[in-house]
Amino acid sequence: MSVERQHIVRKASFIFAVLLLFMVGIAAKVIFIQFKDGEKYKNLSNQITEKVDTIHANKGNVYAADGSLLATSMFRYEIRMDVMTIDQKVFNKEVAALAKELSSLLGKSVAHYKKIIRDARIQKNRYLFIARNLSYPEYRKMRLFPIFKLGTNKGGFIAIQKTVREHPLGKVAARTIGYADYRGRPGIEGAFANELKGKDGQRLKQKIAKGQWKPINDENEIEPLDGKDIITTIDVNMQDIAHQALLEQLEKFEADHGTVVLMEVNTGEIKAIANLGRTKEGKYYEKRNYAVYESHEPGSTFKLMSMIVALEDKVIDTSTTVDTKNGIWKLHGKRIKDSNNKGYGVISSARALELSSNTGISKLIYNAYKNNPKKFVNGLRSMNLDQKLGLPIKGEGIPFIPHPDDKSWSGLSLAWMSHGYGVQLTPLQILTFYNAIANNGEMVKPKFVKEIRYQNNPKGSTVFEKEIINKKICSQATIDKAKEMLRNVVERGTATNIHSNEYSIAGKTGTCQAQYWTDTLHYIASFTGFFPVEKPKYSCIVVIHKPTKTSYYGNIVAAPVFKKIAQKIYARTTEIHEVENGAISFSNLESNYSQFHKKSQKAQKTMPNVKGMSGMDAISLLENLGLKVSFSGTGAVKSQSISAGKSIKKGNTVYLSLT
Repeated sequence: MSVERQHIVRKASFIFAVLLLFMVGIAAKVIFIQFKDGEKYKNLSNQITEKVDTIHANKGNVYAADGSLLATSMFRYEIRMDVMTIDQKVFNKEVAALAKELSSLLGKSVAHYKKIIRDARIQKNRYLFIARNLSYPEYRKMRLFPIFKLGTNKGGFIAIQKTVREHPLGKVAARTIGYADYRGRPGIEGAFANELKGKDGQRLKQKIAKGQWKPINDENEIEPLDGKDIITTIDVNMQDIAHQALLEQLEKFEADHGTVVLMEVNTGEIKAIANLGRTKEGKYYEKRNYAVYESHEPGSTFKLMSMIVALEDKVIDTSTTVDTKNGIWKLHGKRIKDSNNKGYGVISSARALELSSNTGISKLIYNAYKNNPKKFVNGLRSMNLDQKLGLPIKGEGIPFIPHPDDKSWSGLSLAWMSHGYGVQLTPLQILTFYNAIANNGEMVKPKFVKEIRYQNNPKGSTVFEKEIINKKICSQATIDKAKEMLRNVVERGTATNIHSNEYSIAGKTGTCQAQYWTDTLHYIASFTGFFPVEKPKYSCIVVIHKPTKTSYYGNIVAAPVFKKIAQKIYARTTEIHEVENGAISFSNLESNYSQFHKKSQKAQKTMPNVKGMSGMDAISLLENLGLKVSFSGTGAVKSQSISAGKSIKKGNTVYLSLT
């Protein structure tokens, strides 16, 4: 063998030996990793190709008392576009058609969408924003648009799904129903956030081709637990009545804001609550929950509290007289004035409340308690007026009842607070007190939620019973006197403008001058009361801030809202009619019933004369004849569209105008 050949063999042998050693080393390393670090690298691989995916629980719904859906979770979609995945020929051919469809659905011009899509192509934008907050039907429609219908990989269609909270009935009691987001979780949604949200589940998924993931197992590692449903006390019909009545008055007087709350007397259930604030454009919306959070001087509605303390202490009676003179009383260099510039002269304490005399109430309380003001204040506090209601809805305003031990107490404090100045209460706190008067002294906690219901386990539901704050705020004798005085406020006092012959109202007007730190002097008009007086079913408060047109008095600005609410609820609620008819003896009730009975017996195929009959009787009579009835107004029938004696057929419609 030549020297050169031997050299080549030795060199090849060396290379082979090196390669063999290298392969042995690799094999040894593999064996080493397999037995020593195998579990470690297996777990690392699994982390890259496997993940624990969250299965979001369905959030519970919020319902009205009748089952109407007030808040629910719905899918919303954000749409983006990867313009670089689209074939150039397809892009050139279809981009104009896509722009046209986007314009039709989203509203902006065709040129706008052409430009942003073409610009994105030039800039190689793979995440172009198209639209957000689309509903599921809109999302389904858009995914079938030109180019988009090719899907993610060829059409660049990117859909990002998220869950949002919707209010199907619009802004019905929006601030009370609340939110669970950046707005600080106000209202019921915030108070019961933990119950509503449920518990998320988990599922193990494995990465497959093209960055997609599929479940590894048929079953979830942890099953999601849906949130609980909240059943509120809100009555949708009553809510609509209260909202519209408040809105009309706010617009009429161009007021800054206002609130109305309707409460069921016996249970404390809040049947309606509206809070409307004015925008710069003069529109109104649910801005803040004024009924819950806004403490303010109540003005004359506080006179009832003062009277009840004095009556309970027996330092005065309803017949005790007071000289209001010319309506001005000077005390420690300050003047307390009546709205009546001439004064009322010598009147009884009951009449002082009915006429809302500042001088009369102030003199009565001052003279009775000037030597022992603590007794008066302690009487107020014994009726829980210095305590929060403890509502589940956060943000309740803090009540303030001054005390003689306070540094701010002065010689004016007793007289001043007696007619509603220098004290602070929220509308709901005031209403709770008046509701206690209607409820024969039992003060119940306002209730917004009837039940927390498990969606799949009714037996596990939580039902909220009535909560009693104070079993008896004062004696029955004082309660009876208070009811009579409040009834007289409407029948012969400051609120005669809302008196009705159809049903009885008891309540108190309030007109208060107020001034905030950064504000000029303005007025707060209010009315608080209940109906029907004989067996109260509902209590209600109306508070309107800063009325700027025509008037600022409680009887003119706030009381008509109360009347509209009471009138419409009376007309719609059969139960109230039954209470009223059993409790009140109307002079024409028997003759109306007799007239109705006779006409229902005689009428067959001809139109009866229902003029003068009560609306409810006329409607019942005509519907029994097979007619459809449409009516406007309340009270007795003023006119009928089909004249008496004319032939009628089943299914005909008759229009009635009620007084």
